[in-house]
Amino acid sequence: DVNGENELPLYTFLKSEKGFEGFTGEKADFMNAHVGNLVPNFRETSDIKWNFTKFLVDRKGNVVARFEPTADMADVEKAIQELL
Repeated sequence: DVNGENELPLYTFLKSEKGFEGFTGEKADFMNAHVGNLVPNFRETSDIKWNFTKFLVDRKGNVVARFEPTADMADVEKAIQELL
C-alpha cells in the first residue's frame, strides 16, 4: 500500500520528503474535482492521490522531486536529465 495503516515504509519516507503540492497541467481542474469528491481534504495531506505519482531520487537517496499524474512528462524528463 502507498497510503494508510499498511503503507510500505518506502512510501512513508518518500511522502515525508516531498509532500503533495497540487495538481498541474491541463488536467488539474479535473483531478481537483474528482479527487476532491472522493477525499474532501486531499490538499491537506502528503498522501499519494492517484496512480502514477512519481518520485525522483538521486544517487544518494535524496528525494529531489515529486510529480503528480498530471505533470507534463517533458518536465519529468527535464528533471531526470538535470540530475544525471
